[in-house]
Amino acid sequence: MPNTNSGTTGNEGAAAPPARARWLALLARATRDELDGAIARCAGAPGFVWLRAPQTGLVLVQGRVGGCGDRFNLGEATVTRCTLRQPDGVVGTGYVLGRDAERAERVARLDALMQMPVYHDTLAAGPLRAIAQRLAAAAAQHKADAAASRVEFFTMAREA
Repeated sequence: MPNTNSGTTGNEGAAAPPARARWLALLARATRDELDGAIARCAGAPGFVWLRAPQTGLVLVQGRVGGCGDRFNLGEATVTRCTLRQPDGVVGTGYVLGRDAERAERVARLDALMQMPVYHDTLAAGPLRAIAQRLAAAAAQHKADAAASRVEFFTMAREA
C-alpha cells in the first residue's frame, strides 16, 4: 500500500516496544463488541485527526519450512490499516485482517489511549485482560480438540 499521506509521524520504521506490540496484537484479534466496550470505559477521551485514514490493501504472508527453516511466500492477506493523532501528540495505529475499517479505527483509537497513563491501567486491567483470557481459552479448546482427534500409529516387528 503506497503512503499517500504527506503527514508522517517520523518513526514508521521504528520497532514497537514489547508492551505496545502485545496490546496491539490483542486489539487486532478483539471483536468489535470488545473494542466498543473498551472505548466506552474511556469517558472524556480526547478527539483525534487522521494521519492515515483507514485503507485496505494486501500484505504478503510468509511461512517457514518446518516452522523454523527457510522462508517461503505463502500467499497474500487483506489488511486494513489506519493511523491517527490526538491533540496531545499521541499517535495510534491500527492494523486488522480483512476489510473492516471501523475495527481498524477502534484499534488505532485504543492504541493511542493505551499510551496515555490516565487510561492505560483501566484498559489493561479490564478489557485487554478479558480479550487475552478469551483468546487463551480458545487456544486451549483448539489444542484439546486437536488432541482428541490424535491417532497414534505403531508397528510390530515380524519375525522371518
